[in-house]
Amino acid sequence: MELILWRHAEAEDGFNDLARELTLKGQKQAAKMAAWLNERLPNDCKVLVSPTVRAKQTASALGKPFQIVPAISPGANMEDVIEAAGWPGDDDGCVLVTGHQPTLGDVAAWLLGSDGSLSIRKAGVWWFSSRNRAAGNEVVLRAVMTPDLL
Repeated sequence: MELILWRHAEAEDGFNDLARELTLKGQKQAAKMAAWLNERLPNDCKVLVSPTVRAKQTASALGKPFQIVPAISPGANMEDVIEAAGWPGDDDGCVLVTGHQPTLGDVAAWLLGSDGSLSIRKAGVWWFSSRNRAAGNEVVLRAVMTPDLL
């Protein structure tokens, strides 16, 4: 299974956290990362998105249909994201999760075998694969990408 963690792009400040929109810089970040992802994503990749405006705007840059999943809202826990994604799933599946820090960083750290958290930059992508082997599930970090590297 492929699991791609995509942090939302830069958003404006505001008191209503759910309604914060992407800044102009955030729109550019989302577009850059979406172009990079679209060159690599399988056609049948399922896209799961937090219900916040900034996450929906980030995912919209892909130009693909997505499913809004309240379980990956700000403040969600790592277990909720893993369950929503269906990790580790089957070898042929692909799920892209567009969400928030620190939750996505917690998921990335856990997948890498750490008890801590990792910082995922705004609009950054961490791409993992799961492979079933005789010894059990094997996790592979396939890519880490940020818009400033594109």
